[in-house]
Amino acid sequence: MAIAPETPPLPVREPALGTNNFNGLLYMLAAAAVVSAMHVLVRDLAQEIEPFVIVFFRCVVVLIVLTPFLLRQDRSAWKSKRPGLQLARGVVGLGAMLTWFYALSVVPVGDATALSFTAVLFASLGAVFILGEAMGPRRWGALLVGFVGTAIILRPGFQEISFGYLVVLASTVMWAGALLIVKVLSRDDSPVTIVFYSSVYFTPTSFIVALFYWQWPTWEQLAWMIVVGVLAAVAHLCMAKAMQQGDASAVMPADFTRLVWAAGLGYLAFGEFPDLWTWVGGIVIFLATLYITYREARLNRQARRTAGHTSEG
Repeated sequence: MAIAPETPPLPVREPALGTNNFNGLLYMLAAAAVVSAMHVLVRDLAQEIEPFVIVFFRCVVVLIVLTPFLLRQDRSAWKSKRPGLQLARGVVGLGAMLTWFYALSVVPVGDATALSFTAVLFASLGAVFILGEAMGPRRWGALLVGFVGTAIILRPGFQEISFGYLVVLASTVMWAGALLIVKVLSRDDSPVTIVFYSSVYFTPTSFIVALFYWQWPTWEQLAWMIVVGVLAAVAHLCMAKAMQQGDASAVMPADFTRLVWAAGLGYLAFGEFPDLWTWVGGIVIFLATLYITYREARLNRQARRTAGHTSEG
């Protein structure tokens, strides 16, 4: 599934009975709008304050906002069966967030958003070469098409690829790694456990990194960073709700509106608008990731049906 790069990835599970794809689609549209607004705000703040300091305050606010939801859960969800893997997920996820916030300070929001769709492509590669999953020729073809879309945006050989764009790609690779770790964790730990540990690990470790770049924010900057954290928490909850209410293959098309929102808000705030190549490449990448998501959801349903027939027999 495509994800907003600052939103902790959760395992994609089949929704329960009473699936409402329309409601799920609305939640995903809301998540796309909220996270895009947050990205624009981060880019604006990063012109005055270090991005790593923004990351820390974002993590603190998200932890505060999510804590009441976590407290209402069964305390058994606070115990992980894979604590070492939870730590690894926290380190990789934080690395992805730090590089993403830095990239937003130097790369137009629309361009960064278009490239962020490659997280699913890198996750698919990792699933094959790291987790040993099989992937058929159709998904290999979609993967190839997706990377062609990346080349369309970057146009190597036709223009110089700036360091900021390489950081965006590095961030998506790390988010892909976080997705793969979550995929393994979901075999033993619940989504609540995964969210709990990510929140707990992100906050203190982001503080350690922020100390090396520390600057005290003004009251106005602090207020805006609190807004960043609230928007991140709202986007996370909307995305989780979208996945809970609708099929992944039905709600994920709405994730493309992140590029539309990023382009529009980026233009209004900074006068930045993605060029034609970024739109073409972003659409190509998104269509490829959408097909990969659809195929994975379909194969998962077939596997469950097969397992059900086997158990009945």
